[in-house]
Amino acid sequence: MKYSNNNKVYTALIFLVTTVVMVYFMPRDNRHKYSYEENRPWSYALLTAPFDITVYRDSATVKAMVDSVDQTLVPIFRRDIGAETRAVEAVQNADSISSLVRSRLVGAIRQMYARGIVDQTTASLIERGALPEVKFTENNMNISHSTAKYISQRDAYARIDSMFSDAEGHKAVRGMGLSRLLQPNLVEDKDATRMYRETLIQPIVSGVGVIQKGERIIAQGDIVTPQLYQILRTYETTLDKRMHNDRGRQNNMLIGQTLFVVLLLGLLYGFSVLYYPQLANPKELMALMVLLAVFFVFTVVMARTFTSGIYIMPLTIVPVIVSVFYDSRAAFFIFAIEVLLCSVMANFPLEFIFIELAAGTAVLFSLKELSRRSQLLRSAAVGFIAYVISYMAVELMTAGSLGSLSWKLIGFFAVNAVLISFAYILIFVFEKLSGKVSVVTLVELSDINNATLRELSQECPGTFQHSMAVSNLATEAAHRIGANVQLVRAGALYHDIGKIDNPAFFTENQYGVNPHDALTPQQSARIIIRHIADGLRRADKIKLPRVVRDFITQHHGCGKAKYFYNTYCRQHPDEEVDEAPFIYPGPNPQTREASLLMMADTVEAAFRSMTDHSQEAIRSLVNRLIDAQVADGLHNESSLSFRDIGEIKECFISRLRSMYHARVQYPAGVEAKNNETESTAQPDKPSSSSSEISEGMSESENKADKDAK
Repeated sequence: MKYSNNNKVYTALIFLVTTVVMVYFMPRDNRHKYSYEENRPWSYALLTAPFDITVYRDSATVKAMVDSVDQTLVPIFRRDIGAETRAVEAVQNADSISSLVRSRLVGAIRQMYARGIVDQTTASLIERGALPEVKFTENNMNISHSTAKYISQRDAYARIDSMFSDAEGHKAVRGMGLSRLLQPNLVEDKDATRMYRETLIQPIVSGVGVIQKGERIIAQGDIVTPQLYQILRTYETTLDKRMHNDRGRQNNMLIGQTLFVVLLLGLLYGFSVLYYPQLANPKELMALMVLLAVFFVFTVVMARTFTSGIYIMPLTIVPVIVSVFYDSRAAFFIFAIEVLLCSVMANFPLEFIFIELAAGTAVLFSLKELSRRSQLLRSAAVGFIAYVISYMAVELMTAGSLGSLSWKLIGFFAVNAVLISFAYILIFVFEKLSGKVSVVTLVELSDINNATLRELSQECPGTFQHSMAVSNLATEAAHRIGANVQLVRAGALYHDIGKIDNPAFFTENQYGVNPHDALTPQQSARIIIRHIADGLRRADKIKLPRVVRDFITQHHGCGKAKYFYNTYCRQHPDEEVDEAPFIYPGPNPQTREASLLMMADTVEAAFRSMTDHSQEAIRSLVNRLIDAQVADGLHNESSLSFRDIGEIKECFISRLRSMYHARVQYPAGVEAKNNETESTAQPDKPSSSSSEISEGMSESENKADKDAK
């Protein structure tokens, strides 16, 4: 298949966009290099320090020590001298009280401030025993002081008020608004307390040692203790920072990832050119690239969201979808490319590749042809079993036991298997994007209860029976030569739907009256040939897929309506005949399936006119008709081989013989009883115009029909 210049441009653009998307989402840090858990064995090889690593306490120990500091932390307070001064000055400046009361009141205020006045919150802590002491900074040192004598503002006011027993003293205390004047003189210094806390915590969070460059960190099989876990986290964090700051390294990684994606997509492109040139169609190629890119992006998201979350992604859906539209070979190769692309996100790339390929292969084997939803459930179960068995194989090979199996990972496999059932939805989406037709759609189209086929059976019962017979004959041969059985079946059922518009002009629908008797050969040929255009119009109306519509246009190819052409030639022996009015619009069959339907259609129509159903007569008829089509070049444009033609002939002969096997002779007494059975088993006898109206019959067929009469 030759590419047009536009196709080349579109193909290059599609591959470029896919590459950019995948490279953009690829990781360029060290976050997912290792996967490990506390108190579980280290699964990797010996790890040594590539640079000096400061050893820190593990997070649990740090938290416990910090919590202990917070529980025993003594806050730092400061003395607010101004609070006492402001209160005393307010009393001394009061003119409404006598000098004696003023002097006594100032003494009482100084006495309360000497004990220490605190806010109500601090006083509550002291009362509960939660704050037995506080610290004051003296000479650059934090000195502890007992809080036993400290009182709240409210208590200080009550004590001062109780010191005055006379009316004048009570009036002075209350008239001065003393409760408002008594502000705390011992206040927590929050900044100093915070700094003091940081000085206590700093030694806890600081390193407690250093692992020298080249020194062992952990070896395979060692238990990841909390301290080792913290060291590994420190190692990864430091490595991430170094890689992030090293722009040259970042650029090199970007170049490497681009080459990685380009090479894998290049392999896919080469595979497609060699074995699936139809992928030159930009629409199909775009659908395939969208499929790969979407699964890759979601795999990246899952891998970054969950530990081992890469196994949640149902990558086995990819081969399921591809196998529906192409075949198992294409499905496996494309699936392998997708697995290799996604392996960059795996903690254990080789393990990931092995497990995914094992599961994908198992799913492909279990799903030879998707035609029912229940098949997906079976494939999901097979995929889950394959996941678990391959995972167990890896664990036994690397750890020597199943003791380290992760039930969380097995749960991910189960979720993965459940998601395979969504393949039905994605098949529909891929079908719309690519323009291809899935087996599922073909099965739905082949349901004879749908509106178009039901109308065909009601308006053209003979044509419907003919289509059913052609379908049975063609699908049997499709099985024999490895063609698309479901496509042939659907094509056979719809190839003659154009006859619905003029059913009486086709012999299989006539009941003794032949309207062609009143028409000229050109008029008859025009009506017969028009069923192709009528069929296409109906196909457009019901949105029949293109691959099925092609059977309508190709089942006669560019052949002639030979009976009417020959009739016209006999009527005008001395005239040069124009063949154009008698030739079908075509094109000739372009696929093996279309060629197969043309053969089945012609053979079945001619077979109905036979009276001799012996093996020799059937073989002679089949060979004559198919050889005539080959000689006329009607199958030159399809990929049908001579070997396929031989298989098709033998299949037709065998099938037609089985339709007319010898029957048991019933006694006279039961003959009438079984009359209905006998009558329905006998072949329909053609009308006098059977060969005239059976469009597309060859000269040999017409002669055979004439001899039969």
